[in-house]
Amino acid sequence: MNTRSASCAVLIGALISAMVFAPVGAAQAPAGQHAGEIARLIPSVDIARGTQQLTAELKTPVDWGDVVQTQPDGRARVGLDDGSVLNVGADSTLEITQHNSAQQQTQIDLTYGRVRATVVKFTRPGAKFEVRTAVGVAGVVGGDGIVYYENDLMSVIDMEGLIHFCNNAGACVDLIAGQISFIRGSNAPDAASQATPEELAEAIAGTSLDYTGGNGPPSTSRRLPIGEIIGLTVLVAIPGIVLPIALRSKPAPAAGGAPVCPVGVSVC
Repeated sequence: MNTRSASCAVLIGALISAMVFAPVGAAQAPAGQHAGEIARLIPSVDIARGTQQLTAELKTPVDWGDVVQTQPDGRARVGLDDGSVLNVGADSTLEITQHNSAQQQTQIDLTYGRVRATVVKFTRPGAKFEVRTAVGVAGVVGGDGIVYYENDLMSVIDMEGLIHFCNNAGACVDLIAGQISFIRGSNAPDAASQATPEELAEAIAGTSLDYTGGNGPPSTSRRLPIGEIIGLTVLVAIPGIVLPIALRSKPAPAAGGAPVCPVGVSVC
């Protein structure tokens, strides 16, 4: 056998060995793995899947690696396999980077816009549900949070449960129900503070599929003109009491309870 034939034989043998003895996990690439489906939508909504560009319809499958894109007149509700729900606001783009329902490991990359993540209760050790942007990450711990990102501004409102909110340098704050925080560029997160009635109503409306208004950024102001909050009532549940706080210039902190929908907003 000449040298060239021997080299070819060695190469073929190496290729066969690699195919036969490849690790099991190597054949289980996450791309194309089912993550959920479109549970509701307001056209127009697209799904980018590799080189494919799909027009989303009711029950369109959503896989790992899929990019969900809503147009200015579109919104989408994605039901994930573990029972969690994503409400994607108008003019938003996000990727389902990972969703392992068995291990409760989920990562959503929000490129632009707004998403509300309603997350099932964690039952697995090390479970996580993260919404990431270019400037930070919000870890929703079995609860409900609204994340907004645009032009290096990231905001998080905690509607229920606990949210661990960090910038890329590892500076973090924890939010409880009714609280809001911001990250501006590379800065550390703002200290958690009580969200105003205006901020709550705006965030809820911006991710509701029963609302067709704007999807602008949450206000960073801590003061509310009285004319803007007349007629808006935000109720915060505390043990045995339902406390109206809407007509206060600065609402009292929620004592362990989650805010409910404001008047005029039918779905939270």
